[in-house]
Amino acid sequence: MTQYGFDTFLSPMTWRYGTAQMKSIWSEENKRRTLRHIWVALAQVESEASLVTLDQVAELEKHQDDIDIQRSLEIESTIHHDLMAEIKAYAEQCPAAGGVIHLGCTSMDIEDNMDAIRIRDSLALTIEKLKKLLGVFESRIRETYDVRCMAFTHIQSAEPTTVGYRLSQTAQDLLSSLSMLKSIAIHGKGFKGAVGTAASFETLLEGTGMTFEQFESRIMDKLGLPAFDAATQVYPRIQDAQVLEALGLLCAIIHKFALDFRILQGSAVGEVNEYFSEKQVGSSAMPFKRNPINCEKICSLCRLVRSYSLDAWDNASLCILERTLDDSANRRVCLPESFIAVDEILETMISLVSRMIINKEAIKHNFDKFGVFAATERLLMKLGKLGADRQKFHEIIREASLKAWGAAEAGEANPLAGLLSSNPEILMFMTREQVLDCLDASGYVGIAPSRALEMANRIKAAIA
Repeated sequence: MTQYGFDTFLSPMTWRYGTAQMKSIWSEENKRRTLRHIWVALAQVESEASLVTLDQVAELEKHQDDIDIQRSLEIESTIHHDLMAEIKAYAEQCPAAGGVIHLGCTSMDIEDNMDAIRIRDSLALTIEKLKKLLGVFESRIRETYDVRCMAFTHIQSAEPTTVGYRLSQTAQDLLSSLSMLKSIAIHGKGFKGAVGTAASFETLLEGTGMTFEQFESRIMDKLGLPAFDAATQVYPRIQDAQVLEALGLLCAIIHKFALDFRILQGSAVGEVNEYFSEKQVGSSAMPFKRNPINCEKICSLCRLVRSYSLDAWDNASLCILERTLDDSANRRVCLPESFIAVDEILETMISLVSRMIINKEAIKHNFDKFGVFAATERLLMKLGKLGADRQKFHEIIREASLKAWGAAEAGEANPLAGLLSSNPEILMFMTREQVLDCLDASGYVGIAPSRALEMANRIKAAIA
Protein backbone atom coordinates (compact mmCIF):
# COMPACT_ATOMS: atom_id res chain seq x y z
CA MET A 1 0.00 0.00 0.00
CA THR A 2 1.16 3.54 -0.75
CA GLN A 3 2.52 5.14 2.41
CA TYR A 4 1.63 8.78 3.01
CA GLY A 5 4.01 10.94 5.02
CA PHE A 6 4.64 14.57 5.75
CA ASP A 7 6.02 15.16 2.26
CA THR A 8 2.46 15.35 0.88
CA PHE A 9 -0.85 16.80 1.98
CA LEU A 10 -2.44 15.05 4.94
CA SER A 11 -5.77 15.99 6.42
CA PRO A 12 -5.34 17.37 9.94
CA MET A 13 -8.01 14.83 10.88
CA THR A 14 -5.47 12.12 10.00
CA TRP A 15 -2.81 13.09 12.48
CA ARG A 16 -3.66 16.22 14.49
CA TYR A 17 -7.28 15.91 15.60
CA GLY A 18 -9.45 13.15 17.02
CA THR A 19 -8.71 9.99 18.95
CA ALA A 20 -7.42 6.73 17.55
CA GLN A 21 -10.71 5.08 18.50
CA MET A 22 -12.83 7.40 16.37
CA LYS A 23 -10.37 7.42 13.49
CA SER A 24 -10.27 3.64 13.53
CA ILE A 25 -14.01 3.53 12.82
CA TRP A 26 -13.44 5.62 9.69
CA SER A 27 -10.20 3.93 8.65
CA GLU A 28 -9.86 2.31 5.25
CA GLU A 29 -9.09 -1.01 6.91
CA ASN A 30 -12.25 -0.93 9.01
CA LYS A 31 -14.27 0.12 5.99
CA ARG A 32 -13.08 -2.85 3.93
CA ARG A 33 -13.35 -5.26 6.85
CA THR A 34 -16.95 -4.13 7.37
CA LEU A 35 -17.70 -4.61 3.67
CA ARG A 36 -16.43 -8.18 3.92
CA HIS A 37 -18.42 -8.88 7.05
CA ILE A 38 -21.54 -7.75 5.21
CA TRP A 39 -20.72 -10.04 2.29
CA VAL A 40 -20.26 -12.91 4.74
CA ALA A 41 -23.63 -12.19 6.40
CA LEU A 42 -25.21 -12.11 2.94
CA ALA A 43 -23.65 -15.45 2.00
CA GLN A 44 -24.65 -17.04 5.30
CA VAL A 45 -28.32 -16.22 4.71
CA GLU A 46 -28.08 -17.17 1.04
CA SER A 47 -26.76 -20.55 2.19
CA GLU A 48 -29.92 -20.97 4.25
CA ALA A 49 -31.79 -20.62 0.95
CA SER A 50 -29.40 -23.13 -0.70
CA LEU A 51 -28.02 -20.43 -3.01
CA VAL A 52 -24.51 -20.73 -1.56
CA THR A 53 -22.80 -23.83 -0.14
CA LEU A 54 -21.59 -24.10 3.42
CA ASP A 55 -18.06 -24.69 2.13
CA GLN A 56 -18.22 -21.41 0.24
CA VAL A 57 -19.43 -19.62 3.36
CA ALA A 58 -16.58 -21.17 5.36
CA GLU A 59 -14.01 -19.96 2.82
CA LEU A 60 -15.44 -16.42 2.90
CA GLU A 61 -15.41 -16.45 6.70
CA LYS A 62 -11.81 -17.66 6.74
CA HIS A 63 -10.57 -14.71 4.67
CA GLN A 64 -12.94 -11.95 5.77
CA ASP A 65 -10.23 -10.17 7.77
CA ASP A 66 -7.40 -10.71 5.26
CA ILE A 67 -7.60 -7.15 3.97
CA ASP A 68 -5.22 -6.41 1.08
CA ILE A 69 -5.70 -2.75 0.26
CA GLN A 70 -2.67 -2.60 -2.04
CA ARG A 71 -4.08 -5.37 -4.23
CA SER A 72 -7.51 -3.77 -4.27
CA LEU A 73 -6.05 -0.42 -5.35
CA GLU A 74 -4.09 -2.11 -8.12
CA ILE A 75 -7.30 -3.62 -9.46
CA GLU A 76 -9.17 -0.32 -9.07
CA SER A 77 -6.53 1.48 -11.15
CA THR A 78 -7.59 -0.74 -14.06
CA ILE A 79 -11.36 -1.12 -13.62
CA HIS A 80 -12.09 2.28 -11.98
CA HIS A 81 -14.69 0.91 -9.54
CA ASP A 82 -13.64 0.77 -5.90
CA LEU A 83 -16.24 -1.72 -4.67
CA MET A 84 -15.73 -4.12 -7.57
CA ALA A 85 -11.98 -3.91 -6.95
CA GLU A 86 -12.52 -5.03 -3.34
CA ILE A 87 -14.79 -7.87 -4.53
CA LYS A 88 -12.12 -9.04 -6.97
CA ALA A 89 -9.36 -8.83 -4.32
CA TYR A 90 -11.54 -10.86 -1.94
CA ALA A 91 -12.40 -13.36 -4.70
CA GLU A 92 -8.71 -13.98 -5.42
CA GLN A 93 -8.36 -15.14 -1.83
CA CYS A 94 -11.43 -17.39 -2.11
CA PRO A 95 -11.15 -19.47 -5.29
CA ALA A 96 -14.16 -21.63 -4.44
CA ALA A 97 -16.40 -18.85 -3.13
CA GLY A 98 -15.26 -15.87 -5.19
CA GLY A 99 -18.07 -16.30 -7.67
CA VAL A 100 -20.83 -15.90 -5.06
CA ILE A 101 -19.55 -12.74 -3.36
CA HIS A 102 -22.10 -9.93 -3.73
CA LEU A 103 -24.70 -12.32 -5.21
CA GLY A 104 -27.88 -10.40 -6.11
CA CYS A 105 -26.59 -7.05 -4.87
CA THR A 106 -25.99 -3.60 -6.22
CA SER A 107 -23.04 -1.67 -4.79
CA MET A 108 -25.08 0.42 -2.39
CA ASP A 109 -26.67 -2.63 -0.78
CA ILE A 110 -23.23 -3.16 0.68
CA GLU A 111 -21.80 0.34 0.91
CA ASP A 112 -24.80 2.05 2.48
CA ASN A 113 -25.15 -0.64 5.12
CA MET A 114 -21.43 -0.26 5.77
CA ASP A 115 -21.79 3.52 6.19
CA ALA A 116 -24.78 3.06 8.48
CA ILE A 117 -22.70 0.76 10.71
CA ARG A 118 -19.88 3.32 10.88
CA ILE A 119 -22.29 6.14 11.68
CA ARG A 120 -23.98 4.02 14.35
CA ASP A 121 -20.64 3.18 15.98
CA SER A 122 -19.48 6.80 15.78
CA LEU A 123 -22.69 8.05 17.37
CA ALA A 124 -22.28 5.57 20.22
CA LEU A 125 -18.75 6.82 20.88
CA THR A 126 -19.86 10.47 20.66
CA ILE A 127 -22.67 9.86 23.13
CA GLU A 128 -20.30 8.27 25.63
CA LYS A 129 -17.91 11.21 25.42
CA LEU A 130 -20.74 13.71 25.76
CA LYS A 131 -21.82 11.89 28.93
CA LYS A 132 -18.27 12.18 30.22
CA LEU A 133 -18.27 15.92 29.49
CA LEU A 134 -21.59 16.29 31.30
CA GLY A 135 -20.06 14.51 34.27
CA VAL A 136 -17.32 17.13 34.36
CA PHE A 137 -19.93 19.90 34.23
CA GLU A 138 -21.80 18.29 37.11
CA SER A 139 -18.67 18.35 39.24
CA ARG A 140 -17.81 21.97 38.42
CA ILE A 141 -21.41 23.10 38.98
CA ARG A 142 -21.41 21.58 42.47
CA GLU A 143 -18.13 23.35 43.23
CA THR A 144 -19.39 26.75 42.08
CA TYR A 145 -23.16 26.75 42.52
CA ASP A 146 -22.99 29.65 45.01
CA VAL A 147 -19.88 31.49 43.78
CA ARG A 148 -21.26 34.96 43.09
CA CYS A 149 -20.15 36.78 39.96
CA MET A 150 -21.38 39.51 37.67
CA ALA A 151 -23.59 38.51 34.77
CA PHE A 152 -23.26 40.36 31.49
CA THR A 153 -25.89 41.47 29.01
CA HIS A 154 -24.81 43.22 25.81
CA ILE A 155 -21.25 42.49 27.05
CA GLN A 156 -21.93 45.02 29.84
CA SER A 157 -22.07 44.17 33.53
CA ALA A 158 -25.70 43.58 34.49
CA GLU A 159 -26.76 41.81 37.70
CA PRO A 160 -25.21 39.11 39.87
CA THR A 161 -25.45 35.44 39.04
CA THR A 162 -23.32 32.47 40.08
CA VAL A 163 -20.58 30.65 38.24
CA GLY A 164 -22.43 27.38 38.73
CA TYR A 165 -25.66 28.78 37.31
CA ARG A 166 -23.82 30.01 34.24
CA LEU A 167 -22.34 26.53 33.78
CA SER A 168 -25.80 25.06 34.28
CA GLN A 169 -27.13 26.84 31.23
CA THR A 170 -24.53 25.16 29.02
CA ALA A 171 -25.14 21.82 30.75
CA GLN A 172 -28.88 22.14 30.17
CA ASP A 173 -28.27 22.55 26.43
CA LEU A 174 -25.83 19.64 26.44
CA LEU A 175 -28.48 17.44 28.07
CA SER A 176 -30.85 18.40 25.26
CA SER A 177 -28.16 17.51 22.72
CA LEU A 178 -27.58 14.17 24.45
CA SER A 179 -31.28 13.39 24.20
CA MET A 180 -31.28 14.32 20.51
CA LEU A 181 -28.28 12.14 19.69
CA LYS A 182 -29.71 9.19 21.62
CA SER A 183 -33.02 9.50 19.78
CA ILE A 184 -31.45 8.97 16.35
CA ALA A 185 -32.11 5.37 15.30
CA ILE A 186 -29.68 4.56 12.51
CA HIS A 187 -31.07 2.36 9.74
CA GLY A 188 -29.32 0.64 6.89
CA LYS A 189 -30.57 0.44 3.35
CA GLY A 190 -31.17 -3.25 3.72
CA PHE A 191 -30.88 -5.37 0.56
CA LYS A 192 -33.18 -3.84 -2.03
CA GLY A 193 -31.18 -3.80 -5.24
CA ALA A 194 -30.60 -1.23 -7.94
CA VAL A 195 -33.62 1.05 -7.41
CA GLY A 196 -34.91 -0.22 -4.07
CA THR A 197 -37.59 -2.61 -5.33
CA ALA A 198 -35.68 -5.79 -4.38
CA ALA A 199 -36.68 -7.27 -7.74
CA SER A 200 -33.29 -8.97 -8.13
CA PHE A 201 -33.59 -10.66 -4.76
CA GLU A 202 -37.16 -11.78 -5.34
CA THR A 203 -35.97 -13.41 -8.57
CA LEU A 204 -32.99 -14.97 -6.77
CA LEU A 205 -35.23 -16.37 -4.03
CA GLU A 206 -37.83 -17.93 -6.32
CA GLY A 207 -38.38 -21.57 -5.37
CA THR A 208 -36.15 -21.41 -2.28
CA GLY A 209 -38.99 -21.25 0.26
CA MET A 210 -37.56 -18.05 1.74
CA THR A 211 -39.45 -14.78 1.31
CA PHE A 212 -37.64 -11.54 0.66
CA GLU A 213 -38.80 -10.19 4.02
CA GLN A 214 -37.24 -13.18 5.80
CA PHE A 215 -34.07 -12.86 3.71
CA GLU A 216 -33.51 -9.17 4.40
CA SER A 217 -34.47 -9.43 8.05
CA ARG A 218 -32.03 -12.27 8.74
CA ILE A 219 -29.10 -10.43 7.17
CA MET A 220 -29.85 -7.19 8.99
CA ASP A 221 -30.18 -9.07 12.29
CA LYS A 222 -26.65 -10.40 11.75
CA LEU A 223 -25.48 -6.81 11.18
CA GLY A 224 -27.32 -5.55 14.26
CA LEU A 225 -29.00 -2.89 12.17
CA PRO A 226 -32.66 -2.25 11.21
CA ALA A 227 -33.44 -1.55 7.57
CA PHE A 228 -35.50 1.26 6.11
CA ASP A 229 -38.86 -0.03 4.86
CA ALA A 230 -38.47 1.96 1.65
CA ALA A 231 -35.28 2.93 -0.14
CA THR A 232 -34.05 3.82 -3.58
CA GLN A 233 -30.60 2.73 -4.71
CA VAL A 234 -29.44 4.33 -1.44
CA TYR A 235 -30.86 4.77 2.01
CA PRO A 236 -32.66 8.12 2.44
CA ARG A 237 -29.97 10.78 2.64
CA ILE A 238 -32.09 12.67 5.14
CA GLN A 239 -30.56 10.31 7.71
CA ASP A 240 -27.11 11.81 7.11
CA ALA A 241 -28.61 15.29 7.33
CA GLN A 242 -30.28 14.48 10.66
CA VAL A 243 -27.04 13.11 12.10
CA LEU A 244 -24.88 16.02 10.97
CA GLU A 245 -27.54 18.52 12.01
CA ALA A 246 -27.49 16.99 15.50
CA LEU A 247 -23.69 17.22 15.57
CA GLY A 248 -23.91 20.80 14.33
CA LEU A 249 -26.34 21.77 17.10
CA LEU A 250 -24.05 20.16 19.68
CA CYS A 251 -21.27 22.30 18.26
CA ALA A 252 -23.44 25.44 18.49
CA ILE A 253 -23.81 24.84 22.24
CA ILE A 254 -20.10 24.23 22.71
CA HIS A 255 -19.11 27.15 20.48
CA LYS A 256 -21.11 29.55 22.66
CA PHE A 257 -19.46 28.19 25.79
CA ALA A 258 -15.98 28.50 24.31
CA LEU A 259 -16.66 32.01 22.99
CA ASP A 260 -17.95 33.13 26.40
CA PHE A 261 -14.88 31.56 28.00
CA ARG A 262 -12.64 33.58 25.68
CA ILE A 263 -14.40 36.80 26.71
CA LEU A 264 -14.20 35.96 30.41
CA GLN A 265 -10.49 35.13 30.03
CA GLY A 266 -9.82 38.47 28.33
CA SER A 267 -7.61 40.92 30.19
CA ALA A 268 -10.54 43.28 30.85
CA VAL A 269 -12.47 40.59 32.77
CA GLY A 270 -10.00 37.88 33.76
CA GLU A 271 -12.42 35.69 35.70
CA VAL A 272 -11.40 32.35 34.18
CA ASN A 273 -8.30 30.89 32.57
CA GLU A 274 -7.47 27.84 30.54
CA TYR A 275 -4.92 25.62 32.20
CA PHE A 276 -1.47 26.83 31.14
CA SER A 277 1.44 24.42 31.51
CA GLU A 278 4.83 25.46 32.84
CA LYS A 279 6.60 25.41 29.46
CA GLN A 280 3.65 26.43 27.29
CA VAL A 281 4.24 29.31 24.86
CA GLY A 282 1.42 31.76 24.30
CA SER A 283 2.88 33.87 21.52
CA SER A 284 6.00 33.87 19.36
CA ALA A 285 6.17 37.67 19.61
CA MET A 286 4.81 38.39 23.09
CA PRO A 287 6.29 36.12 25.77
CA PHE A 288 3.74 37.20 28.39
CA LYS A 289 0.68 36.00 26.44
CA ARG A 290 -1.66 33.28 27.73
CA ASN A 291 -3.99 32.89 24.80
CA PRO A 292 -7.15 30.73 25.08
CA ILE A 293 -5.86 28.33 22.43
CA ASN A 294 -8.15 25.44 23.33
CA CYS A 295 -11.29 27.57 23.20
CA GLU A 296 -10.17 29.05 19.90
CA LYS A 297 -9.57 25.58 18.47
CA ILE A 298 -12.98 24.46 19.69
CA CYS A 299 -14.70 27.41 18.02
CA SER A 300 -12.84 26.81 14.77
CA LEU A 301 -13.71 23.12 14.60
CA CYS A 302 -17.33 23.80 15.58
CA ARG A 303 -17.71 26.07 12.56
CA LEU A 304 -16.30 23.32 10.35
CA VAL A 305 -18.86 20.79 11.59
CA ARG A 306 -21.64 23.27 10.96
CA SER A 307 -20.45 23.73 7.37
CA TYR A 308 -20.47 19.97 6.81
CA SER A 309 -24.09 19.80 7.95
CA LEU A 310 -24.90 21.97 4.93
CA ASP A 311 -23.28 19.37 2.66
CA ALA A 312 -25.53 16.70 4.14
CA TRP A 313 -28.58 18.93 3.60
CA ASP A 314 -27.59 19.38 -0.04
CA ASN A 315 -27.06 15.64 -0.48
CA ALA A 316 -30.54 14.93 0.90
CA SER A 317 -32.28 17.54 -1.19
CA LEU A 318 -30.38 16.96 -4.44
CA CYS A 319 -30.54 13.15 -4.60
CA ILE A 320 -32.53 13.10 -7.83
CA LEU A 321 -35.18 10.39 -8.22
CA GLU A 322 -33.72 6.97 -7.37
CA ARG A 323 -30.12 8.12 -7.06
CA THR A 324 -27.34 10.34 -8.35
CA LEU A 325 -23.66 9.88 -7.57
CA ASP A 326 -22.88 13.52 -6.80
CA ASP A 327 -22.98 12.90 -3.06
CA SER A 328 -20.35 10.16 -3.09
CA ALA A 329 -17.17 12.22 -3.02
CA ASN A 330 -18.23 14.73 -0.38
CA ARG A 331 -19.64 11.99 1.90
CA ARG A 332 -16.12 10.54 2.03
CA VAL A 333 -15.15 13.80 3.70
CA CYS A 334 -18.13 15.29 5.53
CA LEU A 335 -19.16 12.14 7.42
CA PRO A 336 -15.80 11.08 8.88
CA GLU A 337 -14.45 14.59 9.40
CA SER A 338 -17.61 15.71 11.22
CA PHE A 339 -17.30 12.85 13.69
CA ILE A 340 -13.54 13.22 14.08
CA ALA A 341 -13.87 16.99 14.61
CA VAL A 342 -16.60 16.47 17.23
CA ASP A 343 -14.41 13.82 18.85
CA GLU A 344 -11.58 16.36 19.16
CA ILE A 345 -13.99 19.03 20.39
CA LEU A 346 -15.37 16.80 23.15
CA GLU A 347 -11.93 15.60 24.22
CA THR A 348 -10.73 19.21 24.41
CA MET A 349 -13.84 20.32 26.29
CA ILE A 350 -13.43 17.56 28.87
CA SER A 351 -9.89 18.75 29.56
CA LEU A 352 -10.81 22.44 29.39
CA VAL A 353 -13.72 22.32 31.83
CA SER A 354 -12.11 19.90 34.27
CA ARG A 355 -8.96 22.08 34.52
CA MET A 356 -10.69 25.46 34.18
CA ILE A 357 -9.11 27.97 36.55
CA ILE A 358 -11.67 30.16 38.31
CA ASN A 359 -10.04 33.41 39.41
CA LYS A 360 -12.00 34.29 42.54
CA GLU A 361 -10.02 37.47 43.18
CA ALA A 362 -10.90 38.82 39.74
CA ILE A 363 -14.51 37.78 40.25
CA LYS A 364 -14.60 39.64 43.59
CA HIS A 365 -12.94 42.72 42.06
CA ASN A 366 -15.55 42.89 39.29
CA PHE A 367 -18.35 42.19 41.73
CA ASP A 368 -17.23 44.94 44.10
CA LYS A 369 -16.86 47.32 41.16
CA PHE A 370 -20.19 46.70 39.47
CA GLY A 371 -22.45 44.70 41.83
CA VAL A 372 -23.86 47.73 43.58
CA PHE A 373 -25.28 49.02 40.29
CA ALA A 374 -27.36 45.86 39.97
CA ALA A 375 -28.62 46.19 43.53
CA THR A 376 -30.21 49.56 42.72
CA GLU A 377 -33.09 47.56 41.20
CA ARG A 378 -33.83 46.11 44.63
CA LEU A 379 -33.62 49.59 46.20
CA LEU A 380 -36.12 50.91 43.66
CA MET A 381 -38.50 48.02 44.43
CA LYS A 382 -38.26 48.68 48.18
CA LEU A 383 -38.91 52.39 47.70
CA GLY A 384 -41.96 51.62 45.57
CA LYS A 385 -43.37 49.34 48.25
CA LEU A 386 -42.95 52.17 50.76
CA GLY A 387 -45.03 54.51 48.61
CA ALA A 388 -42.29 56.44 46.81
CA ASP A 389 -42.89 57.76 43.29
CA ARG A 390 -41.24 55.18 41.04
CA GLN A 391 -40.46 57.58 38.20
CA LYS A 392 -38.96 60.21 40.48
CA PHE A 393 -36.68 57.79 42.30
CA HIS A 394 -35.72 55.99 39.11
CA GLU A 395 -34.29 59.32 37.95
CA ILE A 396 -32.51 59.94 41.25
CA ILE A 397 -30.89 56.52 41.12
CA ARG A 398 -30.06 56.91 37.41
CA GLU A 399 -28.25 60.23 37.96
CA ALA A 400 -26.27 58.86 40.92
CA SER A 401 -25.41 55.71 38.96
CA LEU A 402 -24.03 57.65 36.01
CA LYS A 403 -21.86 59.71 38.34
CA ALA A 404 -20.60 56.57 40.11
CA TRP A 405 -20.02 54.76 36.81
CA GLY A 406 -17.68 57.50 35.67
CA ALA A 407 -15.69 57.20 38.89
CA ALA A 408 -15.50 53.41 38.62
CA GLU A 409 -14.37 53.60 35.01
CA ALA A 410 -11.64 56.01 36.09
CA GLY A 411 -10.36 53.36 38.51
CA GLU A 412 -11.73 54.97 41.66
CA ALA A 413 -13.68 53.15 44.36
CA ASN A 414 -17.34 52.90 43.45
CA PRO A 415 -19.11 55.74 45.35
CA LEU A 416 -22.69 54.73 44.52
CA ALA A 417 -23.60 53.22 47.90
CA GLY A 418 -22.45 56.38 49.65
CA LEU A 419 -24.28 58.67 47.22
CA LEU A 420 -27.60 56.87 47.60
CA SER A 421 -27.40 56.18 51.35
CA SER A 422 -26.87 59.91 51.96
CA ASN A 423 -29.54 61.18 49.54
CA PRO A 424 -32.05 63.18 51.62
CA GLU A 425 -35.06 62.24 49.50
CA ILE A 426 -34.31 58.53 49.82
CA LEU A 427 -33.74 58.97 53.56
CA MET A 428 -37.31 60.25 53.88
CA PHE A 429 -38.41 56.63 53.27
CA MET A 430 -35.52 54.52 54.58
CA THR A 431 -32.67 54.69 57.05
CA ARG A 432 -29.08 54.78 55.86
CA GLU A 433 -28.56 51.21 57.10
CA GLN A 434 -31.61 49.99 55.18
CA VAL A 435 -30.33 51.61 51.99
CA LEU A 436 -26.90 50.03 52.40
CA ASP A 437 -28.52 46.67 53.10
CA CYS A 438 -30.50 46.96 49.84
CA LEU A 439 -27.33 47.82 47.96
CA ASP A 440 -25.49 44.72 49.17
CA ALA A 441 -25.59 42.68 45.95
CA SER A 442 -24.00 39.54 47.38
CA GLY A 443 -27.36 37.93 48.08
CA TYR A 444 -29.10 39.25 44.98
CA VAL A 445 -28.82 36.07 42.94
CA GLY A 446 -32.36 34.76 43.18
CA ILE A 447 -32.78 31.11 42.19
CA ALA A 448 -29.29 30.76 40.73
CA PRO A 449 -27.72 28.61 43.50
CA SER A 450 -30.70 26.30 43.95
CA ARG A 451 -31.28 25.84 40.23
CA ALA A 452 -27.59 25.10 39.70
CA LEU A 453 -27.77 22.26 42.23
CA GLU A 454 -30.96 20.99 40.60
CA MET A 455 -29.15 20.92 37.27
CA ALA A 456 -26.26 18.96 38.78
CA ASN A 457 -28.76 16.40 40.01
CA ARG A 458 -30.43 16.23 36.60
CA ILE A 459 -27.06 15.55 34.98
CA LYS A 460 -26.25 12.84 37.48
CA ALA A 461 -29.52 11.06 36.70
CA ALA A 462 -29.15 11.46 32.94
CA ILE A 463 -25.66 9.98 32.69
CA ALA A 464 -26.10 7.21 35.23
